[in-house]
Amino acid sequence: MSESHPWLETTPWPTAQLPREELSVRIDHFLATQWMGVLCTIGKNGPIGSPVEYYADGLNIFILPQPNSPKVKAMQRDPRLCFAIHGENSGWASVRGAQVFGNARFIDPGTPEHEHGMRVYRWQQSAIQLGKPLDTAPQVPLLVIEPERIVYTEHWLRKDGFGPRQIWHFDPDKQGSSRSYGH
Repeated sequence: MSESHPWLETTPWPTAQLPREELSVRIDHFLATQWMGVLCTIGKNGPIGSPVEYYADGLNIFILPQPNSPKVKAMQRDPRLCFAIHGENSGWASVRGAQVFGNARFIDPGTPEHEHGMRVYRWQQSAIQLGKPLDTAPQVPLLVIEPERIVYTEHWLRKDGFGPRQIWHFDPDKQGSSRSYGH
């Protein structure tokens, strides 16, 4: 029995969903406090998972992929993707993560949307590490993921009777759902 977190032992796990606004705030906070994720695409020969740097503006995710890389070519052929982020954890009580599902959309340089995205994306940090100039943002297409669905995981929610897996949909009329889990 866990002395500090006895709620972790309760099975089956709760399945109650958070109200949409509260879930959106939790996801927004989580995305803002991380900066690395795994971009999963569908390549010619199967799945491709690439660790990439990202920055979020609300629930929208900006990534600066290498032009002509296998992942870019894969997204040009099939824009469907999953972007997975996990937070640091020290056990079940601290597990947090998000799987963001959507379609790849590239923003061309020289547009107001690209300029906005490059203000969100902290390209200067990478430029310093790579010895690149800091006077101009990279003029390459920027990937934006506008989520259709997000599966958010936070085991601490179980303590308050909510499911550890919360489903957010772009369409506010779609209800989140949860599965019954337990060991």
